Amino acid sequence: MPERKLAVIDVKPGSAMESQSGLQMKAPRIFGAYEKPEGTRRTACIVMHPTSNFMGHYLISPLARRGICCLGLNSRYVGSDTTLLMERVVQDLGAGVRFLQGLGYEQVFLVGNSGGGALAAFYQAQAERLTVTRTPDGTPIAIEPSDLPPAAGIVLTAAHAGRSRLMEEWIDPSVVQEDDPLSGDPELDVYNPVNGPGFSPDWIERFRAAQRARRDRIEAWAWRRLRQLRATPGAPPDMPFLIHRTQADPRLLDLSLDANDREAGSIWGPARDVNYAANAMGRITTLTAFLSQWASCSQADGPTNLARTGVPVLLLEHTADGSTFPSTRDAWMGAAGDRAELHRLVGANHYLSGQPVLVEEAADRIAAWAARF
Repeated sequence: MPERKLAVIDVKPGSAMESQSGLQMKAPRIFGAYEKPEGTRRTACIVMHPTSNFMGHYLISPLARRGICCLGLNSRYVGSDTTLLMERVVQDLGAGVRFLQGLGYEQVFLVGNSGGGALAAFYQAQAERLTVTRTPDGTPIAIEPSDLPPAAGIVLTAAHAGRSRLMEEWIDPSVVQEDDPLSGDPELDVYNPVNGPGFSPDWIERFRAAQRARRDRIEAWAWRRLRQLRATPGAPPDMPFLIHRTQADPRLLDLSLDANDREAGSIWGPARDVNYAANAMGRITTLTAFLSQWASCSQADGPTNLARTGVPVLLLEHTADGSTFPSTRDAWMGAAGDRAELHRLVGANHYLSGQPVLVEEAADRIAAWAARF
């Protein structure tokens, strides 16, 4: 059985106070774990998420047993996306690709799992044609073509379409006061049983419009505040803020909407509890990180970027996922067109938790697909 090894990779310095660790600021490194199969070093892959710790990812060993070196890589923002810039994360992913190339692997595939799907698409789009020179707030970012070696293909598995889409689809529009997590409009409260489930089409339409309106209000405030800071001598260039209640998608409760095999509730626990939790999606962020990740101006939308790539794509649909849906599948497939191959992991939950047979099926499918190129 292949031995699991630690990858320690130097990366370019980032923004001021990006980390509270002085050592990480002066000599930034990212870390990963990988297993090298015996024999020819032909094919490798990276599974990476913007902030989750993937060093223990469930695909590392199964792919190694099938002759593919799999690197579970962490970004510099592992464990906290408060200051995360997607434009910096793609550089970290590029460092991982170079690392595997340095081990002698001839082709490297990107495995975009969960929030890593949009990251993989963003990376490959920029690797094929570099267009990003600034973060959305206008700050120059020094990305060189050599930072982003193109991958041979992309695997998407339980892949969200992007953080900006998640914020639009999951944010709670019933919040009345942004500084009060308990404030609410009962007519727009997805957890008010008077409204559903099941939810009427008219109510869903009003709810979705109100979600976009709240996201847009936050985004407009973020721009105003950022301009104010930058116009004020001695003011800091950025600031943190809270976004309360970000787990309010009607699909969490009404299984007839965007129907698949999922159970009701959030993938992180009871949906209402997650919505009000102190730590949840996008809860604590800075102005610049919000614009890079969660806002409509984010440059990291998954399907938009995937459509700009030219590599083959394998999409593994988890049919019992409570956070990706048939519409997510359709967005990815529409973006990839005839480059895409779809495989349905029937009954698969988001994390393949407690589903070892489906883990093996996923690894089989990835290995067979990659062997064709």
